Amino acid sequence: MPALLEVSELDVGYGRLQVVRGLSFDVEAGQSLAILGANGAGKTSAIEAVSGLLPKMGGAVHFAGHDITRAPASKVAELGLALVPQWRELFPTFSVEETLQAALYAGRKRNRRSLDDIYELFPRLHERKRQVAGTLSGGEQQMLAIGRALATEPLMILLDEPTAGLAVGIVSDVVSALKKIRARSIPIVLVEQNIELAAALADDCLVLATGEMVWQGSMTEASTSEDVRKLYFGAGEKAK
Repeated sequence: MPALLEVSELDVGYGRLQVVRGLSFDVEAGQSLAILGANGAGKTSAIEAVSGLLPKMGGAVHFAGHDITRAPASKVAELGLALVPQWRELFPTFSVEETLQAALYAGRKRNRRSLDDIYELFPRLHERKRQVAGTLSGGEQQMLAIGRALATEPLMILLDEPTAGLAVGIVSDVVSALKKIRARSIPIVLVEQNIELAAALADDCLVLATGEMVWQGSMTEASTSEDVRKLYFGAGEKAK
């Protein structure tokens, strides 16, 4: 049986500037993958290309049995691959409830009818459901962005540095919610710089450096590997 997400020899660039080269990885149903790397490694560009937001210079992407290599972001989302971008990209004048209801419409195609589980996962969103998104704190906006993705009833979620810029207290709430999402067997592809945070959420990982994959293996191995830490901090040679 093919993997739920298959990325083969992916090349991504902006104009003539290539930022990701020959990236290949698979994610099975029920599995979660962390994409690690320093700033500028190409992590965000890679998942934005997978989700259809950035054009691909080469390679192929398949999701749930569909070739989405040239598919627009709207089609990719319709198939059940949901992206939570780092800067959330919410409509600032929409209330929490309106934001989730708009996403719920897409989720109805996969039999979602209620937002109750999302409000249970994020009680703050229920408390602020009539508040407009632009007035929420950064942590609350992140909760809303994740809730919006869940409301589409996704088959997989792509998360781009979900705790970036958040206060320490809010980080623990977001990570706790993501662990509960993992427990629902929703696969996650997590872009992250924090190895310890990635270890709490992912089964496997790959490391990017200057647009190329330089290591791939289990998250457990990555957490204890001196090679991975050298690569992550930009020192040393490629891991064996």
